[in-house]
Amino acid sequence: MIGVVADRTSASDYNDDMSRAKSLGIDAFALNIGIDDYTDEQLGYAYDSAANNGMKVFLSFDFNWFSTSQAPDIGAKIAQYGSKAAQLKVGDNGDQVFVSSFRGDGLDVDVVRSSAGMPLFFAPNFEASNVASVDAALNWIAWPNNGNNKAPSAGSNITVKEGDDAYTSALAGKPYIAPASPWFSTHYGPEVSYSKNWIFPADLLWYNRWAEILDLAPQYVEIITWNDYGESHYIGPLSSPHVDDGGSKWVNDMPHDGWLEMAKPFIAAYKAGSTSVGDYITDDQIIYWYRPSLKSASCDSTDNTAKPANVDTGNYFQGIPNGADEVADSVFVVALLTEAGTVEVTSGSNHNSFNAQAGANAFAVDMGTGQQSFSLKRGGTTVLSGTSLKEISDGCVCGIYNFNAYVGTLPAGPSDPLRSPDGFANFVDGLAPGICEPRPSLGTAPLVAPAITSSPSPKTQSRPSTDIQASMASSKLSIATSSASAPSIATPIPLIATSSSPVPTPMTSTAPTTTQPDGTTPITALSQLYPTNCLQATQIWAGPAGSDSPARCDSS
Repeated sequence: MIGVVADRTSASDYNDDMSRAKSLGIDAFALNIGIDDYTDEQLGYAYDSAANNGMKVFLSFDFNWFSTSQAPDIGAKIAQYGSKAAQLKVGDNGDQVFVSSFRGDGLDVDVVRSSAGMPLFFAPNFEASNVASVDAALNWIAWPNNGNNKAPSAGSNITVKEGDDAYTSALAGKPYIAPASPWFSTHYGPEVSYSKNWIFPADLLWYNRWAEILDLAPQYVEIITWNDYGESHYIGPLSSPHVDDGGSKWVNDMPHDGWLEMAKPFIAAYKAGSTSVGDYITDDQIIYWYRPSLKSASCDSTDNTAKPANVDTGNYFQGIPNGADEVADSVFVVALLTEAGTVEVTSGSNHNSFNAQAGANAFAVDMGTGQQSFSLKRGGTTVLSGTSLKEISDGCVCGIYNFNAYVGTLPAGPSDPLRSPDGFANFVDGLAPGICEPRPSLGTAPLVAPAITSSPSPKTQSRPSTDIQASMASSKLSIATSSASAPSIATPIPLIATSSSPVPTPMTSTAPTTTQPDGTTPITALSQLYPTNCLQATQIWAGPAGSDSPARCDSS
């Protein structure tokens, strides 16, 4: 699912999202329609870009903004776009216009159908108890919870698998849209009207959930989401054009691209109808993630959530986010290997070594403050090795409780800074004065784009392929972000879809001069220091006198 796109100015602003998602096996994007997300202008851009890039899209009505009394208007909006070339259609004859929602229980579905005036495949996010009038249903709750949209509590811990069971039972054979999401953390204080401050425990959820999906083989899978930065469950790039709703404070310097890379072989396996991902791993890769601070850090003196705000919604908790006690102080590592090897993880002063088998492996190690390093070895040879750009702190980054995740990979992918002025628009709102600046502050990873290869031929019988909404995947591994659904019998399987963001363009720069006897390296080109233009360890500025030296940067 993709939203927060009100600042896009042409269809080309969607192209990178569309092409990136397609290259990873995603078939469609759910276009989240709310008050600010999609005007007719933006919908036109998205449909045109999808058509130009061989993708599909569909409307997903957000009932945080729409009213269930608007059934005729919803039907009319579907009619406006349902005949466009990029519209996701399913059914035995491929003529049913795919439509979804976020919530909307109580909507008169018959009025929607008659107002649309075309065959619909209506697959909303209604409660499991209210699916009699729908063609399929999306389960949005992709995280362990307490049954009331919050973190698990004593005596109330509902797993995502239990949600699967409730929906599949209620649907009684109708297609089910299973959710997959890597994380959930949101931290809005009284600086906005929609204050909310809680987390769902995720830890190794992204890895474990894909294993569940391969076993469950649902008709569709929806990835939640491509670009909901404010709730920290984005898998698309930070550089994707978007409007900042205040989440940039915990999103800056926190790329999630590695989660999308981790999902690629699982998506291929799901689409092929396989229950094993091993046959779809073509290269050795390590994906790792962790929070930037220990949860013992006390940030009340500088975090705006320590102040009172609107609690009427039940979503606001002062200080440390609700659910913090349910997450582990751990570094999480997934190794996708073509052959067995030894994975080594050094987190601060904690060193760990694991024997990993060919295929997909997952590990968790205790957090240690400082640098985070990872390697893969075979027979005494180091195959992969690297140190993360993000250290773990025992303090408060930018003075806040940041429970978002930093995600990295080996080999390292291209840098993905949050660089758009719109993406930083509300960065300082709610921050302690002068504590942080609205700019990326990480160093840079090698600016080499990962090779995009076609999925290997499945070793098991493939299900027929079909178009699917973004952020949804069809049975046996179709990956999508924010929902798509498919017909139940012998119908094409939706691919995985997500909301999109552009892939950063590699930069070229002059190579630095030779390291000097004292161990320093003179730097003469600011472009070598992109995106921060700050001197790195052992570097000294050797540019022209009076030029804009990067030495002006500080540790904040």
